[in-house]
Amino acid sequence: MSIRFYTLLFLAVLSYTTIYSQNFNRAKLDSLFDILAKKDKAMGSLTLSKNGKVIYSRAIGYSLISDKEKKASTVFTKYRIGSISKMFTATMIFQLIDEGKLKLSTTLDQYFPLLPNAKKITIANLLNHHSGLHNFTDEPDYSEWMTQSKTQNEMLAIIAKHKVDFEPNEKAAYSNSNYIVLGYIIEKITQQAYAKNLSERITSKTGLSNTYYGAKTNPANNESFSFQYITSWLQRPETDMSIPGGAGAIVATPSDLCKFIEALFSFKLVSEKSLSQMKTISDGMGMGMFQVPFYNKKAYGHNGGIDGFVSNLVYFPEDSLAMAYCSNGQNYSMNNILLGVLSIYFNKDYSIPTFEASAIALSLKTEELDPYLGVYSSTQIPLKITVTKDKTTLFAQATGQSAFPLEATEKDKFKFEAAGIKMEFNPEKNEMTLKQGGVSYLFTKNK
Repeated sequence: MSIRFYTLLFLAVLSYTTIYSQNFNRAKLDSLFDILAKKDKAMGSLTLSKNGKVIYSRAIGYSLISDKEKKASTVFTKYRIGSISKMFTATMIFQLIDEGKLKLSTTLDQYFPLLPNAKKITIANLLNHHSGLHNFTDEPDYSEWMTQSKTQNEMLAIIAKHKVDFEPNEKAAYSNSNYIVLGYIIEKITQQAYAKNLSERITSKTGLSNTYYGAKTNPANNESFSFQYITSWLQRPETDMSIPGGAGAIVATPSDLCKFIEALFSFKLVSEKSLSQMKTISDGMGMGMFQVPFYNKKAYGHNGGIDGFVSNLVYFPEDSLAMAYCSNGQNYSMNNILLGVLSIYFNKDYSIPTFEASAIALSLKTEELDPYLGVYSSTQIPLKITVTKDKTTLFAQATGQSAFPLEATEKDKFKFEAAGIKMEFNPEKNEMTLKQGGVSYLFTKNK
């Protein structure tokens, strides 16, 4: 469930080409994960699979960190995969379409007539985020109730209380509400719970023994908690899994994710026609997946972010290559890690980061942070960012999200490396510019 605004990016678009060798440098890939673990830059697990066979698997960090115990992660550790769950939901929707039980043109009022614009919104609109349904996780109060159990009726009421953001097909805007509703439609058509559908329609068919609808984290079942790094790894609060549903409630291992996407692309789960529709991109959105560029190559997949978990699953059809990375703690840009993994695999130029302290890193006194404090809003993005401090550390917190620490790099300039975020302040104008993924957003401090 991509509820963190800093987990929305995939891989950078790179335009030039190089020749790659099938025999990738496993030692170099090991070195990348060695340094990530040593420098507390990431915790998680990676799997690469080619032609249906695992060719690389590695886990680093811990699934449990407490005063009494630290449990090292293994390749069998299970993670909340967030919005990668949407690929599973879309797959089941297309299975129902293949079975003649549903059409892309079916309107929402056939199932939930009380939702806004239900007579106009189609299944296709929900699948490719063209519905206009407001994304409930963007609301300021979301973080206040995300740990509380919610019934289907309560979730539908939360979605229904907001007017649509736009008319269907007017544009695309990513909304978790779309896939919450799709999950409920699966349940309504089949008269079975989402979890049972997931088991019968996907996991039992493809041998996914470590993939299921999540519940409260159970470390005894090899499930991981998630963490945020400040001066050490601190455990994050858990979203109650009654909330994300078809948008983000699945737990899995990277190896299971690779099996899933390989089965999907070999037409073992949906028809060739349905897969083609899933891959069709409109305004940057597919139906349950996105197109992911890497140099001259093209992959399809999805990413996810829920609590402190971030994940990514992609498949390169021309190379028969699946890559799944699940992390329960990031202190370095996930995008950079994935670029490193793929660069090493495809034998492209890549230097392993050393994470030596930056010469321009600044140590500021607590009073020097005061000019930056306040609540900032932007006309470009529907988020407010609250900037606070704790002693000599500056923190930023976006609407409905957890606070993250900022590192001073230059005068008035800060970064949050885990998400590739840079924030530049102009105290005289009461402005702040947030930069991420090559895009800049101007924020103004509220008076």
